[in-house]
Amino acid sequence: MSLELKDIKNAIVNGQTAIGIELGSTRIKTVLVAEGNKSIASGSHDWENSYLNNVWTYSLEDIWKGVQSSYNKLAESVKLKYGVTIQTTGSIGISAMMHGYMVFDKEEKLLTPFRTWRNTITGQASEALTGLFGYPIPQRWSIAHLYQAILNKEEHVSNIDYITTLAGYIHWKLTGQKVLGVGDASGMFPIDVDTRDFNMRMIKQFNQLVSADNIPWQLENIFPKVLVAGTKAGELTADGAKLLDVSGQLQPGIPLCPPEGDAGTGMVATNSVSARTGNVSAGTSVFAMVVLEKELSRAYSEIDLVTTPDGKLVAMVHSNNCTSDYDAWMGLFAEAVKALGLNVDKPRLYDTLLGAALQGDPDCGGLLAYGYISGEHITHFEEGRPMFVRSANSNFNLANFMRVNLYTALGALKTGMNILLEKEAVKLDELMGHGGFFKTKLVGQKIMAAAVNVPVSVMETAGEGGAWGIALLGSYMVNRNENESLEDFLKREVFDGEQGNSIAPDPAEVAGFNEFLKRYTKGLDIERAAVNNLR
Repeated sequence: MSLELKDIKNAIVNGQTAIGIELGSTRIKTVLVAEGNKSIASGSHDWENSYLNNVWTYSLEDIWKGVQSSYNKLAESVKLKYGVTIQTTGSIGISAMMHGYMVFDKEEKLLTPFRTWRNTITGQASEALTGLFGYPIPQRWSIAHLYQAILNKEEHVSNIDYITTLAGYIHWKLTGQKVLGVGDASGMFPIDVDTRDFNMRMIKQFNQLVSADNIPWQLENIFPKVLVAGTKAGELTADGAKLLDVSGQLQPGIPLCPPEGDAGTGMVATNSVSARTGNVSAGTSVFAMVVLEKELSRAYSEIDLVTTPDGKLVAMVHSNNCTSDYDAWMGLFAEAVKALGLNVDKPRLYDTLLGAALQGDPDCGGLLAYGYISGEHITHFEEGRPMFVRSANSNFNLANFMRVNLYTALGALKTGMNILLEKEAVKLDELMGHGGFFKTKLVGQKIMAAAVNVPVSVMETAGEGGAWGIALLGSYMVNRNENESLEDFLKREVFDGEQGNSIAPDPAEVAGFNEFLKRYTKGLDIERAAVNNLR
């Protein structure tokens, strides 16, 4: 065994590691991080939500089955690779998809099936609370779900003793602590960035709003306690250890960091927690998160406001649609290639066709497309229809066709980003890119840089994901220097020397994207007509 393997083995045996677990929408992933904050082993479990009684949900049984399976696969991997058993670790962190609705009574019974972020059943509440607070309250936020349940006069409301997120629930059952990281909390209810806690003015407004409903609780009494990164958030209890590791090997007493949401762990994993930095995750959907230097001048329906895990204000632009439509075109091209008797693997097909986009006209030769597989709240569509349009004199060729499909994947995102960068004059030095949009070398970066007119970088570590991000937050809790900020810890311990591959925007391509966006904006009426005519 080499010295490196011996060091890893000793670190595992002596608990000089960190475990991160993240529950995503389709996969639960567990990672083990050792010295240098590098991932040395992982395990995962695939799962899917269910649509029951018009609600997107995951059962408690599936939640724990998935967490246990993912952890068990990690433990098996460690045993196989290093010949040792995990019995302790320096820290554990829990992360999960944000928002949604999990409410419990005094007996800790779940009062309704978990309502996930994916549900769009709180429109009335979302609109009312946005008006009341003068602050954007998206439908997926926990407070919108809670107020909608009140408006619907649901019987369970009077029995609520505790409301939390999925990450907060897992953490509670492992530690007994009703706490939440500030980043995840910012997707439940607005945060006061000065106190780094729930906004008390708005809590009082909410309590006054529902006072006539004779509800036997005050909002502040059913909320979790908000903690910032670096704070100890409890220890693994004996029951929690058995719940996580069904083999019984894992010992209690391990400290846990504050549970966080997937947005916050994504920021950590891409080193995007400093003011004027941001990250963009582009795949089936696309969202950009920009760390702000100051608050926005007013509320925008297109912009969500959340925080970093250490409480800095973040503007989030989220578009429901990104790569799904051009993935469908790729499937069609794959069929054509196969029909010709050729054998071209998927990576080569994508790299070749998407690479051709860089040879296209900067404005896509006058072509227009909408990749709206689903509705798009930024451009005010409840449902969508994928569509490709050209005029008789458009420059219709493969390069321009591929380019317009990449441009339109970012069309709605660009609409929201224009609010930040132009209307609000937000300063953004660099955007860190991750996700499938960036898999073909250089292409996704150049197109994104043209869209946002900001340098775009991709790091190798960006693919590590949120489970790694929450493990880093656990490491920060136990390994930081006194009074060391999260920003400084990440620079010193994790990303020192990691430069990434940065691409600056090409002025001609920026101008071309803006020309395309004029067509995109003007043509929204065509898309709207297509939706209405095909209903």
